[in-house]
Amino acid sequence: MLATFAGGCFWCMVKPFDEMPGIIKVVSGYTGGWKENPTYEEVCQETTGHYEAVQITYNPEEFSYELLLQLFWQQIDPTDAGGQFYDRGGSYKTAIFYHNQNQKELAEQSKKQLAESGKFSAPIVTEILPAKEFYEAEEYHQHYYKKNPAHYLRYSVGSGRAGFIERHWRD
Repeated sequence: MLATFAGGCFWCMVKPFDEMPGIIKVVSGYTGGWKENPTYEEVCQETTGHYEAVQITYNPEEFSYELLLQLFWQQIDPTDAGGQFYDRGGSYKTAIFYHNQNQKELAEQSKKQLAESGKFSAPIVTEILPAKEFYEAEEYHQHYYKKNPAHYLRYSVGSGRAGFIERHWRD
């Protein structure tokens, strides 16, 4: 099965899902826009309508969609409508792209539960959208955290993502 999530910079959205039991692969890419086969430069220029996203192939008998949703929420600031952390603009907004009606319903339930949890005082603005064509990002973006561990760590900390996750999701 497929799950597709936009959580800001896709570099930071691979590691949390990668190598979990039942996760077959995690691919960085672009979705939600109108241009076919966009490049990283085009997406960053905000000319294609795409989000940076990850597409996860998983075995639902080993790792449920509900667990994927839970892990997704714990990687983002769901109250930020302008991007994520240091990265600003439409390509860095958060979204859950559902592939079927069940995923849509589960995503809506999880969003409602998060909103009612009291964890955040601001509204949850992460969108829940139908899945569109997914385009793999360039090879140098795939599994960036493994290829460039020092830069990945500096980026994760320097962007504010690591600190936010620690403050809001440590429990």
